[in-house]
Amino acid sequence: MTAELVRGQNHPLSQSRLEIRISAGTPVAAAAALSDENGRIHGTEWVAHPGAPVQPGLEVSRQAAADHRLAVDLDAMTEAVHRVSVLLALPAANGGAGPARFGAVAAPFVAVTGLDGTEVASYTITGLDLESAVVALELYRRQGAWKVRAVGQGYAGGLAELFADQGLSEAAQLAAGIDEAVARGLARSVQAPPPRTSEGDRSRQAAAPAVGPDQGAAPQGAPGPVPPAYGGQPAGGQGQGGPQPAYGGATGPHASAGGGPVNYSHPRRQTSAPPPPPPAAPPAQPGQPTRPVAGDATGWSMEERLYNQVWGMFEDLARTAAAYRSAVDFAESRMDKELEQALSDPRSRIGGQGDAAREAARARYTQLVDQARASLDRDVAQLVAESEVVEPALPPAFARWDNPCWHAYRVPMEIPMALRLGDLRLPEAESIRIPMLLRLPLERGLWIDSGRTDSLDGSFTDSHDMRRLAMDTAVAHAARLLAVYPAGEFTVHVVDPAGSGAQALAPLTQSGVLAGPPAQGAAGVTEVLARLTQRVDLVQMALRGGAPDALPPGFDTSQQLLIVNDFPHGFDDRAVNQLRYLVDEGPSVGVHLMMVADREESAGYGPLLDPLWRALLRLTPVPDDHLADPWVGHAWTYEPPAVPHGSEVLRTVLTQVAEARRTWNR
Repeated sequence: MTAELVRGQNHPLSQSRLEIRISAGTPVAAAAALSDENGRIHGTEWVAHPGAPVQPGLEVSRQAAADHRLAVDLDAMTEAVHRVSVLLALPAANGGAGPARFGAVAAPFVAVTGLDGTEVASYTITGLDLESAVVALELYRRQGAWKVRAVGQGYAGGLAELFADQGLSEAAQLAAGIDEAVARGLARSVQAPPPRTSEGDRSRQAAAPAVGPDQGAAPQGAPGPVPPAYGGQPAGGQGQGGPQPAYGGATGPHASAGGGPVNYSHPRRQTSAPPPPPPAAPPAQPGQPTRPVAGDATGWSMEERLYNQVWGMFEDLARTAAAYRSAVDFAESRMDKELEQALSDPRSRIGGQGDAAREAARARYTQLVDQARASLDRDVAQLVAESEVVEPALPPAFARWDNPCWHAYRVPMEIPMALRLGDLRLPEAESIRIPMLLRLPLERGLWIDSGRTDSLDGSFTDSHDMRRLAMDTAVAHAARLLAVYPAGEFTVHVVDPAGSGAQALAPLTQSGVLAGPPAQGAAGVTEVLARLTQRVDLVQMALRGGAPDALPPGFDTSQQLLIVNDFPHGFDDRAVNQLRYLVDEGPSVGVHLMMVADREESAGYGPLLDPLWRALLRLTPVPDDHLADPWVGHAWTYEPPAVPHGSEVLRTVLTQVAEARRTWNR
């Protein structure tokens, strides 16, 4: 039976290997501090945090999220450790965009569970107000046994004040390091869908009766990632026609506690009437899973249903992969423990009895891993079947460049919900690619990394090839943005100081979709940046003054995109500051940035540009496992969009866009 703790209450722990699950209504950074019997932290190496997530017997999340799972092995703690404190902090408290105090968000929920998902104790941290960091609970050693105590001690001064209170001399430096690690993690996060309104209780409704209960999730503050909580229930098929693996089964997959359903509905949709029902799937044969159907998620339009369905597939793959990895970890730890027990008995170290014990431990490991792999393969097969149905049904904004829908392309009359920026995959499921959809309008700029790297297939890509591939990728992204916006509602500017991107930019320049020729030289850079900076200032003044209609006659109210190639060539200190200003202030008034650059080449500016890189979503022109989901922290491999070799689809689409712009401007 779960012990629901109140502040100051304790509860005994009968297990040494535990998981601490955290659910919050906004992204929080999770850390854990080891201390002695007097509660003192002896050094920064006694703290596990996103920048140093692993300590002996302890592992924490590598980024900020609304849901966390911390792994604890009390038997692995040294004799000097008498207390493990679980710490939570708001990353926005030091200059971020989210809430700066816990009193402005939902009360965080913390649960201690066993490896099988059984909840031992839970604690809802209430009564917080100005605090931006809190000691949630602590595991402490008392007379040779471990207990858990609900603490809930908050600190308005953030992590620096918290660490200082626990006797750490390097408190400020450690807090700054954690802030930096969290900022890097947030910059790498995949943007997940927005919260769902109250009219629906699941993101994707199966056309046939559900085969399992809904998977709970706690929404994260919008805009931003929406991580699910890992409730100790089996995940329903959610449109795939079959059950997903249960979290916390006998093979050891982990689960997490607390939270409500994931919210996938349109953030501004009124709820006066329910959405129309999703399409019905054809009946399945007895004993067979329900056949997948495109658009079986909730939504007010087919576009919204497909958007929700794609994100549901992303969630399903993330969770089934997490279940598989957890099962393998559990099997390995169980085998290690059994082998250790066999070796600890002198009578079984040698001879047939010891060999039999070791073989039995390895056989049980193999059995557990095979069971987990079978569950993973079953779920991936269902997702592949669903992808084969969903992919052909996607509209142009969501579709790959090789989708036949582009051959029937017409310039749209409305802005779509989202844009496809490429595909995502995991190493456990190479047979499926999940579309990476980014909500429109853009909430932050893009950084196409042209730095030299090793590709995943083992081939080395030199700097010249990377620059060429990066510009090709940037042009493909810009062309897609132009294609999905109505005529006259999206304008693209290009800064190419040295003219090195002329060949890659040919589809944009020759079709006439750019606002003007690419700006070259330092003078061109200065002119474009000054014009866009002035635009941001004018719109901000109009909005702050409550007079958006007071903009000058003929003012271009369309969304603006600036593509910058070969940064920092052609940029002086003033231009760099203007660029940072556009990154910080531009998205709120419709001015966005797409950087095609190698971060190392701008190292001469030092830490001045660090906020710029963190503010942009980094993408690569070659497959790279650099994107993290906000749910379980998987490193997803991002694959950029590729126009089929020899295809004229890009030029055909841009020609139609240019003609529509000319007609609109008449």
